[in-house]
Amino acid sequence: MASIRRVVLVIAAAAVGFIGVLSSHTSAPQLALPTAGQPASQRKQQQKAAATSASPSGSNTPVVLIARSAVGASEQYGYGVLSVAVTVRGNRIEDVRINALQAPEQYSQQLAAQAIPMLRSEVLSAQSGRISGISGASYTSQAYAQSVQSALDKLHV
Repeated sequence: MASIRRVVLVIAAAAVGFIGVLSSHTSAPQLALPTAGQPASQRKQQQKAAATSASPSGSNTPVVLIARSAVGASEQYGYGVLSVAVTVRGNRIEDVRINALQAPEQYSQQLAAQAIPMLRSEVLSAQSGRISGISGASYTSQAYAQSVQSALDKLHV
């Protein structure tokens, strides 16, 4: 019985995610369903918080935006290949993480390890793939920015 309930919740969550993607081109609110393992007290807190926030139109209709993610294109750069995954909520970039990084040389790996956290901060600050590159890591910066922009294009942000 519990496994059937989990399957139903997974299907419902997938349907809501699909509807969220389809409705991302409209001004209709996107509502999120609670996750299967979420405690009832946490669901109530989220519902209460949503009920107290007003929608952009000024009504008291709660607006809960669903987080969406996409993987950017794998970009070949001077030292290897990289791609990022971008998570957005509405039009706000919430997270950028490395999806794949292939840098065969130790120097390339060290350079990426130093530059990527700075590039992530740049994207989150700019809320865009249009960022200033990191000095000394121009190839990495360009590939990172292109992969971010590719993911944002997929998300229609």
